[in-house]
Amino acid sequence: MKFDQYTAYDNEHFLHPWEGMADLGTQERTFSHRAKGIYVTDAQGRTLIDGPGGMWCVQIGYGRADMAQAIADQVLQSAYYSPWNMTSAPAAKLARKLAQLTPGDLNHVFFTTGGSTAVDTALRFTQFYNNALGRPNKKHIISRAKAYHGSTYLAASVSGKERDRTFMDTVTEWVHFLPHVNPLHRPDGQSVEAFCDAKVADLEQAILSIGADRVAAFIAEPILASGGVIIPPQGYQRRCWELCQQNDVLYIADEVVTGFGRLGHWFASEEVFDMTPDLMTSAKGLTSGYLPLGACFISERLINQLKGMDATFANGYTYSGHPVSCAAALKNIEIIEQENLLEHVREVGPYFLQRLQKLQDLPIVIDVRALGLVGCVECSIDPLGQASLEEDAKLGYRIDAHCQALGLIVRPIINMCVLSPALIISRSQIDDMLGILEQGIRLTIADLQAEGLLRDY
Repeated sequence: MKFDQYTAYDNEHFLHPWEGMADLGTQERTFSHRAKGIYVTDAQGRTLIDGPGGMWCVQIGYGRADMAQAIADQVLQSAYYSPWNMTSAPAAKLARKLAQLTPGDLNHVFFTTGGSTAVDTALRFTQFYNNALGRPNKKHIISRAKAYHGSTYLAASVSGKERDRTFMDTVTEWVHFLPHVNPLHRPDGQSVEAFCDAKVADLEQAILSIGADRVAAFIAEPILASGGVIIPPQGYQRRCWELCQQNDVLYIADEVVTGFGRLGHWFASEEVFDMTPDLMTSAKGLTSGYLPLGACFISERLINQLKGMDATFANGYTYSGHPVSCAAALKNIEIIEQENLLEHVREVGPYFLQRLQKLQDLPIVIDVRALGLVGCVECSIDPLGQASLEEDAKLGYRIDAHCQALGLIVRPIINMCVLSPALIISRSQIDDMLGILEQGIRLTIADLQAEGLLRDY
């Protein structure tokens, strides 16, 4: 069967995530036919660098025979068990291993099906925790503009990306959003240090306004990934954590993207940002995308307060601790350890940023930011970044189209080109990837100039 027939099937039957109704049934999506290392081969046989690393998740790269064997072995040994009344060796071993890797006393893990359900679990645990302690009014959650925490109902409710909420209902009565934390858009003349002070003050004011006795938790990605790789100013995460400690507010670190080596450490909260959260979520890099699995980590301190109570944490999933997924996660961690991928990211991460910064002088590039192996090149047809959303979206798709034709998949988030390649990427492959991105931006600039759309830079 030819791939044009698969395209028809895809358009007729597969409702994709974030599917636009205006173009429903008319898409020409790229088929991922084969994949190896950092590369994807499409239906036409073209080899493309996978710039986004799948969906921020393919840490060890594609096509690993050792991973395939670990999965196959577990399938043949035991493919499923009910997590309500049974357990398995892979789940128990993984729980133990993760307790050794997580910071502080995050020694309890609740296995989920992915990042959204991990966040839902963290939020439901804060509700359960406060109800069990006789504090039923301590339910309010503070999040941030541009945050993304998932697409299940509770996770979507604490996500602050405006365009994702246009036609969707969410909880509003006990969810609160702080203003953006992007230093690029700080007021004219304001230092980064003063901007950091203001952002911490936003959280403090929110807690005071709502009342510390009513605020259950503050949820935050260390880096706002889907919001555009927004890196808050230095010291922000630590100071927010200290505020939460002072006000008896739980700090939930959403490390679905930043965990498992993306910033050169198993987790970023303690090693990179000098704070130890009360709860932490992960997924994506936990299995390098080979199988679905997520995890919510809960501190020993919180669990100890509940031990012995006549209370049930009535939260769970059919596939919690799925043995095949857990076997994949164990093999993934083993590969990362054996191949020293955390050290590799710490070595090549600065080079990745350096190469990205060379794009800063191109017309239409208004900002470049990166940490570890996650980065973003933000573009606009307006030098002050004041183009309309529609103009910026068209710009992003132009760059994406040029890059794909040249051999690179990027993830266009409106006007932002986001990259989070597999952790195995080499310096020469970084050069290839960013060389194509530069060429794609230059071709887009030529398009805009030819059409008279490029504003005065």
